[in-house]
Amino acid sequence: MSLNRVLVPVKRVVDYAVKIRVAGGKVDTNVKHSMNPFDEIAIEEAVRLKEKKLAKEVIALTVGPSKSNETLRTALAMGADRGVHIEVPEGSEVLPLQVAKLIKAVAEKEKPELLLLGKQAIDDDSSQTGQMLAGLLGWPQATFASKVEVAGDKLTVTREVDGGLETIASKLPAVVTTDLRLNEPRYATLPNIMKAKKKKVEKLTPKDLGVDVTPTIETVKVIEPPKRAGGIKVESVDELLSKLKNEARVL
Repeated sequence: MSLNRVLVPVKRVVDYAVKIRVAGGKVDTNVKHSMNPFDEIAIEEAVRLKEKKLAKEVIALTVGPSKSNETLRTALAMGADRGVHIEVPEGSEVLPLQVAKLIKAVAEKEKPELLLLGKQAIDDDSSQTGQMLAGLLGWPQATFASKVEVAGDKLTVTREVDGGLETIASKLPAVVTTDLRLNEPRYATLPNIMKAKKKKVEKLTPKDLGVDVTPTIETVKVIEPPKRAGGIKVESVDELLSKLKNEARVL
């Protein structure tokens, strides 16, 4: 028995290699963007399940402005079969709970047996969407997965915990969030990039799904961390101890 559908949400974020700049109390987003690295791992795992004949179809989903279509096309070039783009205005901040509600609405329509998400997005580091989604759906969840095994209607996940590994089992459908050591995502080849342009992408809005995405939290200001001061030389151990005690206050 194989899964009929695997649904994989992906997010467009500032590229991990870009140095974040703050201007006017906001993060400068006029820089290179790419797919969230943890979401790449989720897409890769879904495609591998399909290649092993354990899944029939992989659907990529994104919530974001029109530019997020590029991220969706990357997922399609990696091997996803079709995409769903929930479009919101440029500059909109969609919070994790709202994203979870949007994914839930799509999941109720598509009826996947497995939802694979990155454990967190590198722009906000919330690590909340997968857990909230599982709660909204009433599905079992396995977070921070470093190994995923599907056998019939059963799921076995090895997850990373403090001091070791934990193996858990559950029935499908389920929600899984991926960790770094789960796999190494493939690069999209040129032929697959060209094929991805012809794959179907369904366009939706939050209104179509009956979800209110009005922000309930406002980011007031973003500031850069203070610049690290240069080191100094001391003449004696006594002077070092004095500075550690009176200036650094670590003793």
